[in-house]
Amino acid sequence: MKSGLWLLVIGVVLACTGRAHAAEAAGTPVVLGPEGVTLAPSDALLSAREVTTLLFKSDGHQRIDLSRRTLRGLDLSGLDFKSAQLKGADLYGADLSTANLRGTDLSGAILNRTTIIRADFSGADLHGAAFMRPSVSTTLDYDAAEAPLFSGADMRSVRFTGHMEGADFRGANLAGGRFGPHEPRADISSMPSSMLLHCDFSGATMTGIDLSRAVLTFSRFIGADLRRASLDLADLSRADLSGADLTGADLTNANLDGAILAGVRGFDTVRGRDTIRNLDRAIR
Repeated sequence: MKSGLWLLVIGVVLACTGRAHAAEAAGTPVVLGPEGVTLAPSDALLSAREVTTLLFKSDGHQRIDLSRRTLRGLDLSGLDFKSAQLKGADLYGADLSTANLRGTDLSGAILNRTTIIRADFSGADLHGAAFMRPSVSTTLDYDAAEAPLFSGADMRSVRFTGHMEGADFRGANLAGGRFGPHEPRADISSMPSSMLLHCDFSGATMTGIDLSRAVLTFSRFIGADLRRASLDLADLSRADLSGADLTGADLTNANLDGAILAGVRGFDTVRGRDTIRNLDRAIR
């Protein structure tokens, strides 16, 4: 009798385990609930059609909650997210081209390898979000007209590595953001530098930001708060830093060839001042 009961228990366990493995092989996360029932967790993968239907039916008064949902690889281009809740959502590889993400809560979201051509993140909460190598152009030639918008966004502690030209960060909060090479523990010379050419950071809060090794040529930092920023080895040639606060910033081996330094505050406190390249060619 006891042996028969044990055989029954073992059979149930094996069946549940088999279902779990099959679901995992199909790419669907699973958990085992009471009595071995296979349940879909709250972050189960949604389809693009389901997301589109939810947003289409929303009247905009009640925010759609997609927090911590798995939206990997979905084509969500052109959608109006109507200030949806996307806190902690996994959007790895998703297409967000021309999407309206104004005012959305994307704090802690994974946006690695996303396509964000002309996406509008203005006023969005991107606190702690990750943008690792997003696609921002339709061709290999970067076009500022295709750049995403981040004006007024909360981007504190955001993680970014990639190539982006002409993006609008005016008035954004980028305090503590990390735009340096994505693996500082490895041989840093082999890691990609962030390319942020012709971007506009005017009026942005950038205290403590890590822009080490970033290419920032022709970018604007007019009136930006760059106190304690890490700009070591950054290329700031032709950048406009008029009225920016550089108190305590690290400019070790930074390139200031042709940079505009008119009205810059705290320049006498910057670290690595004696190592700055082409300082004599900067415009004061």
